[in-house]
Amino acid sequence: MRRRQDGRAVGTKIRVRYADTDQMGVVYYANYLVWFEVGRNAFFRNMGESYRRLEEAGLLLPVVEAVCRYLHPARYEDVVTVTTWLERLTVARLTFQYEISRGDTLLATGHTVHAFLGKEGRPVNVKKRFPELWAKLLPCVRMPEPARCGR
Repeated sequence: MRRRQDGRAVGTKIRVRYADTDQMGVVYYANYLVWFEVGRNAFFRNMGESYRRLEEAGLLLPVVEAVCRYLHPARYEDVVTVTTWLERLTVARLTFQYEISRGDTLLATGHTVHAFLGKEGRPVNVKKRFPELWAKLLPCVRMPEPARCGR
């Protein structure tokens, strides 16, 4: 069953390369995690940010948890869509949710949890240290009522 993200989700299309597949002709399982990263980068670009700019400002977002549930295989030359949305936000962490689909077929679901760290590798309170980013992220969190995400 697919979830509706009510406008805060970002969809990214990816064509499966031959190099993405294994000997059985299906996408190697770890590549789904790479596609999650592609989705996160698109999410940040969509809200007018980038990982590079965040890192230059002194904010790092390491993955502290990654989960992927595989439902159906993707194959060479398939065009898949990675749908990414922000599920949870605290001053110390954020959680992204993902769906990877081929047309109407849901192939995989998953999530990643990221910590907010400073350049020295210590946790930071993103709301206090990066209030502009906090203000951009807060309306992006999936909530029942509509909100405007981004700029």
